[in-house]
Amino acid sequence: MSEQTKYLLGEDRIPTHWVNLMPDLPGEPLPPLSPATMEPAGPPDLAPIFPMALIGQEVSADPEIEIPDEVREIYSLWRPTPLFRARRLERALDTPAHIYYKYEGVSPAGSHKPNSAVPQAYYNREAGIRKLVTETGAGQWGSSLALACKLFGLECEVFMVGVSYDQKPYRRAMIETWDATVHRSPSDLTEAGRSQASHPSGSLGIAISEAVEIAAGADDTNYSLGSVLNHVCLHQTVIGQECLEQLELAGEYPDVVIGCVGGGSNFAGVAFPFLRRKLREGGDTRFIGVEPAACPTLTKGEYRYDYGDTVGMTPLMPMYTLGHDFVPPELHSGGLRYHGDSPLVSALVKAGAVEAQAVAQTSAFAAAVQFAGVEGILPAPEPAHAIRAAISEAEAAREAGEKRVILFNLCGHGHFDMSAYDAYHRGELTDLEFSEADMEAALASLPETPSIA
Repeated sequence: MSEQTKYLLGEDRIPTHWVNLMPDLPGEPLPPLSPATMEPAGPPDLAPIFPMALIGQEVSADPEIEIPDEVREIYSLWRPTPLFRARRLERALDTPAHIYYKYEGVSPAGSHKPNSAVPQAYYNREAGIRKLVTETGAGQWGSSLALACKLFGLECEVFMVGVSYDQKPYRRAMIETWDATVHRSPSDLTEAGRSQASHPSGSLGIAISEAVEIAAGADDTNYSLGSVLNHVCLHQTVIGQECLEQLELAGEYPDVVIGCVGGGSNFAGVAFPFLRRKLREGGDTRFIGVEPAACPTLTKGEYRYDYGDTVGMTPLMPMYTLGHDFVPPELHSGGLRYHGDSPLVSALVKAGAVEAQAVAQTSAFAAAVQFAGVEGILPAPEPAHAIRAAISEAEAAREAGEKRVILFNLCGHGHFDMSAYDAYHRGELTDLEFSEADMEAALASLPETPSIA
């Protein structure tokens, strides 16, 4: 028992500020564009669906933004989260690498998503909003916002991507336990949903369109997004800030920081505080964003202006995209099944500050099962992609005969994903095909915008 496994912080070490990476980004930041004029979007373009406090965070150039006391008090229900040294995995891999993982599955909703859901609900309540409406893929964001709305006395309505709605009935029940309403998307409740009836499996882009349509139609209702936007990435940086302190307790600093990427919130949360240090002070730390091979936005998409939703209601953002019309295959990692990516993460990949990797579905599940067999925790399919990359890095360290400190974000548990694990164990889980032709068709339909190549 002389070897330490868990690195813990007291509640007094919950971060007091969020880290805003915007001022440290390489090059000049590109503005979002208004869908009506194709000119740079300003606060009036966002005010119908977001409170001014979050709009301010979206465009802020301040390096840090103070976390309200009421938000920090709710954070204390689960934060700081533990950092684990994966010693049993290291031994199983016979690697000289030191592997650490930040475990965000201890939150009430079982993932990292409440880190942003709580402040979003707080700022909307302060602005006098009665109800929030959102989308969710795997259900982690929908359950997190339902929890946050319950804590702040707001109503919550969730459009859940159809394939995940069918695959994860107990995630729906969790959302409803916190008094939120859940709809299968595409639905017949919105014009956006009815227009996408030919895609019954749904997508995050379609669900976003439905949620934005509802929010834009009521003065007392706002929209809330669980990833992609700058203010969401900002809120998640509590993860990496805690990691910095915990690794200091361990006497180590990462050579590699890894996170899964769908919209970008999980990766940003663990990586941005370390990235800021590297951008300011230099260093050799590498950063790897890992996505599904069946929805390879960063590795096969184009860096373009595109809508965040399928119908084209949101501002256009500079990002890697497969095209907002692209409907990804029905992979089990519903939280990574998105056509675009965070503009901040995209800019970092474009600048070469972040590496992007794509992992096949069966490879991710094989890594998850291997991890669970030695570390005991059953991962969600989304962070299983990061586990696969971490194992590859540890194996490379073994082959090179060198020590390597690896950090990855285990952003959720897999307790609501047992049907996917069941399919994997029965040999029925397959590697879904990505359609280059569908991507090219979707990209060809993008509107004319300023070139950012």
